[in-house]
Amino acid sequence: MRKTQRYPVNEGNSLWHIYKTVPFFKVVKNFIVIQLARYMPFLQVKNWMYRTFLRMKVGDETAFALMVMLDVMFPEKISVGRNTVIGYNTTILAHEYLIKEYRLGNIAIGDEVMIGANSTILPGVQIGNGAIVSAGTLVHKDVPAGSFVGGNPMKVIYTKQEMDERNHPIETEVDNH
Repeated sequence: MRKTQRYPVNEGNSLWHIYKTVPFFKVVKNFIVIQLARYMPFLQVKNWMYRTFLRMKVGDETAFALMVMLDVMFPEKISVGRNTVIGYNTTILAHEYLIKEYRLGNIAIGDEVMIGANSTILPGVQIGNGAIVSAGTLVHKDVPAGSFVGGNPMKVIYTKQEMDERNHPIETEVDNH
């Protein structure tokens, strides 16, 4: 279950209330920083930009691939652990603007997580340490640590225990007869 805060609106759809929920110049600044970073070839500079200008928490040696699209309105709600890879053209959202309400939620991506290309992470989701998200996945709920998930809608393909068994099979005795 995603953890989001809900804010109802009375008139028009919630996107018409955008600048009541987030300052215009904050969105402009965030847009410029994110667009520059999307094409930035230097990972350390990209992470510095995210930490400095967007107030994101980004762990050491984390890599945001080319064209990753972060939430333009609330990037400060995104936190990524150390030594994590966010794949090409992935979108990470901390907001949803719906017809009768908008929702905000923190995104917490753990350490040593691999997120495949073209994935979308929705607000209020936690991705546990060591998890693997297959390319093209819609992450609409929490991902358990160490698991392998994929699809739209996202499903657990292998649990942590199954991944451990796949990565470290029990060695069987070889019959020498």
